[in-house]
Amino acid sequence: MKYERRILQIALLVGLPGTIVALSLLGTGDHSARVRWTLSVFIAAGWLGMAFALRERVVRPLQTISNMLAALREGDFSIRARNARMDDALGLALLELNELSETLRQQRLGALEATALLRTVMSEIDVAVFAFDERHILRLVNRGGERLVARPSERLVGLSSAAIGLASFLHGEAPRTINQTFPGGSGRWEIRRGTFRQDGRPHMLLVIADLSRALREEERVAWQRLVRVLGHEINNSLAPIKSIAGSLQELIARRHAGVEEDLKQGLSVIASRSESLSRFMSAYALLARLPRPRRAEMHVGEWIDRVARFETRLKVAVNEGPAVTIAADTDQLEQLLINLIRNAVDATLETDGGVSVGWDRRGGWLEVWVDDQGPGIAETSNLFVPFFTTKPEGSGIGLALSRQIAEAHDGTLTLANHDDGPGARALLRLPIDEESRANGPSGL
Repeated sequence: MKYERRILQIALLVGLPGTIVALSLLGTGDHSARVRWTLSVFIAAGWLGMAFALRERVVRPLQTISNMLAALREGDFSIRARNARMDDALGLALLELNELSETLRQQRLGALEATALLRTVMSEIDVAVFAFDERHILRLVNRGGERLVARPSERLVGLSSAAIGLASFLHGEAPRTINQTFPGGSGRWEIRRGTFRQDGRPHMLLVIADLSRALREEERVAWQRLVRVLGHEINNSLAPIKSIAGSLQELIARRHAGVEEDLKQGLSVIASRSESLSRFMSAYALLARLPRPRRAEMHVGEWIDRVARFETRLKVAVNEGPAVTIAADTDQLEQLLINLIRNAVDATLETDGGVSVGWDRRGGWLEVWVDDQGPGIAETSNLFVPFFTTKPEGSGIGLALSRQIAEAHDGTLTLANHDDGPGARALLRLPIDEESRANGPSGL
């Protein structure tokens, strides 16, 4: 039986006893037949009318709620229920339904705005983005992807990854860099992948970024810097050589007294500048041809103690750390630490301060620091620029070579001034493999 009929039956049953009593009293009273029939009709009509009215008052709000829920399911959040108030149960239910409709409207508006923003970003970014479903069928592509495969999205969406020529990029290591030729261009590319779910189904996001342009720009900047440094150093040596050579030619032509002494001095200057230029080119060759690390087991404590004793101008304090063993090139790391301690001592000799070196383990990293109490670093932007130096006799490759060694060991090297006092800190971070972690206590 339908819900509406059950409500009607309940209403009729509720009014039935009163109607029977009223009709019984009417039948036993001293009334004429016409009055009895008239009153009986009124009593029956009132009984049925109240029953149907009660049914309507119960069913109509439920129909309103049902219509609103259907509208919400269809995505129409503009319908609102009337008589929504907090002073009765039905009004409170309608009020909560109106609030739910407004909340869903706001969420839908936010989702639409976020989707529009995402589509705008995807269209404008200078990388190729492809979205494939679990069957490797393309479902979404941006403008960068269209340019990469030289086809519009209308002809791409619905094709398989194999048909587009991207099947190999959905497998294998990621991220990775490759040299590849696409219909829209060739060069060096970075491949990245990610996963997401849409409508409960897994999807894969493929991002292909062109590294050639960025690499060419970095290469251009590096060449400009190199040519500027080389030109500066070579001109510094060739200018006096050219000047003195011209003077010596004049002296030989004149052949006046004392020409031999002037020749000796001029040739001495030429030899000195030539030797300086030779040292510069040797230093550049060392920086350009750093060999790959030959890794072997190395005890960190022994390495730091040994290098600290190399410095004889000033006693270097060693702050003992945990027992750690790493796989590294001992010769290269010794050269790195020698450079850092030497720079720290050079800075500290200007202020009569001290130098300390220590190490610790933090997670999967070994941290080695060299602290000095010198005047600090005046200009940090040029610290690792090759051949830049503030020392009269410096070569300008120490820090650049040190950072190159650190990065060859998959680590980092940074220099910064102390926040709470004079001086600076050089911080070397090197990764620790799983076997090395077992050789010492747990890190911080």
